[in-house]
Amino acid sequence: MLGSDMRLSISDSEAPTHVGFLLIPDFALLPYASAIEPLRAANRLSGRSLYRWSHIAIDGAAASASNGVAIAPDATVGAELRLDYLFVCAGGNPALFQHQPTFAWLRQLARRGVRIGGVSGGPYLLARANVLTGYRFTIHWEHAPAFLEEYPDLDLRRSLYEIDRDRLTCSGGTAPLDMMHAIIAREHGSELALAVSEWFLQTHVREGAGPQRMPLRERLGIAHAPLLRVIGRMEQTIETPEPREELARLANVSLRQLERLFRQHLGRSLGEHYLALRLDRARDLLRQTSLSILETALACGFASASHFSRSYRERFGHPPRAERPQQLQPGRR
Repeated sequence: MLGSDMRLSISDSEAPTHVGFLLIPDFALLPYASAIEPLRAANRLSGRSLYRWSHIAIDGAAASASNGVAIAPDATVGAELRLDYLFVCAGGNPALFQHQPTFAWLRQLARRGVRIGGVSGGPYLLARANVLTGYRFTIHWEHAPAFLEEYPDLDLRRSLYEIDRDRLTCSGGTAPLDMMHAIIAREHGSELALAVSEWFLQTHVREGAGPQRMPLRERLGIAHAPLLRVIGRMEQTIETPEPREELARLANVSLRQLERLFRQHLGRSLGEHYLALRLDRARDLLRQTSLSILETALACGFASASHFSRSYRERFGHPPRAERPQQLQPGRR
């Protein structure tokens, strides 16, 4: 329950903050809901219209989320809206999105001083619009490898969310609840922000710099600390795989003992696990970038395209070229 002092501190005559949500086809519904619902809760719990919002689509049609839910837009890209914030909500494969009017509109809004945000895959589109240069930002971990191949010089962080001046980016999932908590606290005080978070049963509000993924211990169900150190190093060295002997030294065991640990805890050899990690990364790059087969192979630690293609077919049952969306064929970007 909010105290009467908070209710009285918010002026009845103050115009509500106008927040736009640009819904890109195939956007992820959960992070969108996690971003918009705290605004509704802030209005209800404060007893004031602190926020209002508009849904924006790239055309006049309803925007469909990845689960098929469609939301009717209030406006289309290019509309003359007096916005305070605009959040780009994207999911699926944002690397496929190519719509120059959207990118031009985002640049126009940025020049006007609108605070620009991206949720889940949304930061990919902000980079395409060239409105992230000089800012730190984050993106969903699934999109990060492909993003870094395309934009290696931008300041990508692996955090839950980033608020850097007038750029607000969020990794997706339920992380927007945490980001909106920070925004509401900054604009209307921590008491209201905490009330909103409690209303959504958030027993712990996460800091923006927190990790996106579960610790390896929980993700893999493994409690063996030396083995976890090795697996963590393997995930960090996809492009230049560590020698097996170096991994054994990291675990402070013999190579034979390390192989035994992989068999015991993961049901496969060290080499098989490393190969699986590299091929999984390759699949993401093939689906989300226009890198050639050879470039993808090299980015995932393979010395030749032929070895890569054979390994890929053995793991997934089809050649690497079968993963490539038509829009990402070389020369089509």
